[in-house]
Amino acid sequence: MKAAVVFAKGSIPQYADFQEPEVQENEILISVKAASIKNLDRARAGGNHYSTENQKHQPAVIGTDGAGYLENGSKVYFFSKKGTVSEKAVADKKMIIPIPEGLDFSLAAALPNAVMGSAMALKFKAGIQPGNTVLINGATGITGRIAVQIARLYRAQKIIVTGRNEESLQSLLELGADEIVSLKLEDNDFKQKIKEIHQETPIDIIIDYVWGHSVEMILSAFKGDGNFSHKTKLVTIGGMSGDTIQLSSQILRGTDIQISGSGLGSWTKEESALLFSEIIPEMFQAAVEGEIKMETHEVDIKDIETIWNAEIESGKRLVIRI
Repeated sequence: MKAAVVFAKGSIPQYADFQEPEVQENEILISVKAASIKNLDRARAGGNHYSTENQKHQPAVIGTDGAGYLENGSKVYFFSKKGTVSEKAVADKKMIIPIPEGLDFSLAAALPNAVMGSAMALKFKAGIQPGNTVLINGATGITGRIAVQIARLYRAQKIIVTGRNEESLQSLLELGADEIVSLKLEDNDFKQKIKEIHQETPIDIIIDYVWGHSVEMILSAFKGDGNFSHKTKLVTIGGMSGDTIQLSSQILRGTDIQISGSGLGSWTKEESALLFSEIIPEMFQAAVEGEIKMETHEVDIKDIETIWNAEIESGKRLVIRI
C-alpha cells in the first residue's frame, strides 16, 4: 500500500510503499480517506514527543488519527498509534466513531484532536459548569478557536481570550468570545487588564495553550493579598511559549488556584472512554448543525514531502487526503 513514511528520525515523511498492517485481535481494518497533521504528529514523527521517548526508531507510517470506510461501507473516525496517513490502517474497535451524515471526511479527521485539546480540559480537568467565566490563553490557534466554541456550547457565561494576532483575536468574537486581550500589551498593562477583568467577573477557569511568560503574568495578576480569593482552575494544554515558568510560592499560598494539565496520559480510562462514546460524537453533531466551525487545508498524500514544512494559513488544519 502507499503511505507517508518516516525512514529516519527527524526526516521528512516520504510517499512510499509500505507493508499493509495486520489486523490483531480487537482491531479493525479501515480504508483511510483523510488524516490530519497536527503538532502531535510532527513531534512523534521527529521523535520529540514524550510519548516516543522510550521507543526505538524504525520506518513508520505517520499520523495518529483519521477518517475512512470500514469493510461494510460505514464511515468512521478512528485513533491509532500504528500510523494513519496511508491507504489502509488498523484501529482498536473501541477507538472508532461513526461519522454522521453531512460531515465530510476532512472535517471528521481534523476536528477530534482539537476537541481532545479543549473539551477534555474544560469538562474533566476544569469541571466547567453553566455560568462559568473562562479565560482562554493563546486562543488564536486551531485548538484555541475550538475551545472558544466548546466553552460556549458548555454554556460559559463569559469567555475572555488572549493572543498576539489582532485579526485572529477579532475573529474570535464571531465564534463566541466576549472580550479580547492582546499578548502584545506591555507586561504591566496586560497584568492590569487581567486583574480588572478578574475583579469585575471572577474567572473560574483558565485554559492555557502557550505557557511561558504569559502564564507568569496571569498568575501574578491573580496574586492574593491575604483576603479570601475566588477559586480558579488553570489547565495547561500546550507550551508554545516555553515549557517552564517561574512561580512564586506566595501566589499559591495567597490565591485559591489549582494548576493541572490535560493531555495524553493525564486522562483516566473512564474519561478516555467518554471521549469516544460521548464527547466527539456530540461535537460531530454540533459541527453538522453549524455550532462548531473549523477550516482545513487539504493536500493529496502524494505531496506529503512538499507540504510537511510548508507554512499553513493561520487557523487552518492540514488534512492529507488519500
